[in-house]
Amino acid sequence: GAFLYHHLQQKVRSAEALAQKYKQQQEALSAQLQVVYEHRSRLERSLQKERGEHKKTKEDFLVYKLEAQEALNKEKQDSMNRYGALSSQHKILKNQHEDVKKQLIDLQLQHNSLKLEHRKTLETHSQKYAQLQQEKDSEVTNLQDTVFKLREESKLLRKAHQEVHTQLLNAQ
Repeated sequence: GAFLYHHLQQKVRSAEALAQKYKQQQEALSAQLQVVYEHRSRLERSLQKERGEHKKTKEDFLVYKLEAQEALNKEKQDSMNRYGALSSQHKILKNQHEDVKKQLIDLQLQHNSLKLEHRKTLETHSQKYAQLQQEKDSEVTNLQDTVFKLREESKLLRKAHQEVHTQLLNAQ
């Protein structure tokens, strides 16, 4: 009986030691579980905060994206308007350039025509001048010949007049 008692008492002590060990393990696990719960709670709060910030960032991004898209569209529209204005101005200037080019060609043709006409007129005048000069020289020569002949004739007539006068005086 004593042996059985002793044996049972050893089993009880062993069971109590085991129970004490399990209790300590349970307390340790409980403490660890409490730490894990607290950590989980902090993580959940942090996650909620991150989700809130993410949501706000997402909203801010969408607002920014919308504003950027509007600004881009406005800039695109302004650029298209400027391009349209520059394009029509370019067409106008191109047409003006073509008109000026045509005017220049017309004026060059007119200038060449006038130059040719001037050259012909100058040649005609030069020929007329040379002809008139020739006629004048010829006329001067003829007049000089005529003057010479008339002087000779005048001398002869004076001489004849003198002879007639002398004959009259002699006859008187």
